[in-house]
Amino acid sequence: MAKLDVVLFGAGSMGRNHARIISSSSRANLVGIVDPFEQNGRAATEQYGGDWFPAAEEALRRADAVVVAASTEYHYGIAKEVLDAGKPVLIEKPICPSLEQTEEILAVSEQRGVPVQCGFLERYNAGVVAAQSLIEEPMYVRAERHSPYWSRIKTGVAWDLLVHDADLISRIFGSESPTAVNAELGRFHPESVAGAEDVIDASLRFPGGGIASASASRIGQRKVRKLTVQSLDSMVEIDLLLRSVTKYRHTNIESSDGRAGFKQMTEIEVPEVSGLEPLVAQFEHFADLVEGRVDMDEERRSILPAHRIIDAALQQG
Repeated sequence: MAKLDVVLFGAGSMGRNHARIISSSSRANLVGIVDPFEQNGRAATEQYGGDWFPAAEEALRRADAVVVAASTEYHYGIAKEVLDAGKPVLIEKPICPSLEQTEEILAVSEQRGVPVQCGFLERYNAGVVAAQSLIEEPMYVRAERHSPYWSRIKTGVAWDLLVHDADLISRIFGSESPTAVNAELGRFHPESVAGAEDVIDASLRFPGGGIASASASRIGQRKVRKLTVQSLDSMVEIDLLLRSVTKYRHTNIESSDGRAGFKQMTEIEVPEVSGLEPLVAQFEHFADLVEGRVDMDEERRSILPAHRIIDAALQQG
């Protein structure tokens, strides 16, 4: 099959990562990068190939598919333009920084029959993939996603960070939307945009009775990316930074030597984890989606639960 001609929107730090992946893919050509800032755009294309485009029109004429890695506040306008051109699109998370805009973009995608994928990168984390076969009837999930402050991010931590864990938690509970969402928000940093939260703690309850808690912070002093899944008989811990998984199973054993009391034992399982770089695996999935190997309706439906969770958490907070 012929390579996909891909156009990238955004030559910032995340855009450059996407440019690296696209340009090195055996399934794609990087046609070029759309960025309003010529210095950024030309620097990225000099490194990864393709042409610099100051605007979308010419670039879209040459594209089979599009990746959007521009700042979140520009996603809505770019996505509408791309879908109007009928081009399949991978959009960095979130699709848009509001549920209403996201639902509109997905509705347009459905009406036009054009595939859309959201950049939920942690779905492709090798640790997450390895853990899926180890999780047994989840009852409680705890997620932590903390980072040092970075002033270039204009949205709050709910849309910037927590949306990843909202997606993972929803998928652990069968891709359901929660029946209840509660949240506490903290706005602390003087450099943050007015109204943008720096910390959020959210608690969720799902239809089957499972509960989850998730925290995101950008006033931490180190990066933390951890997910813990508890069942009645086991616990699975995932370090998303190290892409490692550990499963614990604790048992009490009645004494057999006539003495009162119990002996305790904890079995620890550490499976070997291997796989592609998450951004590579995500792009491979996108190429499959564009080529019809992935059901576009199912992909589209998988996007909404996390966006609904974040919207509900922000309203509660």
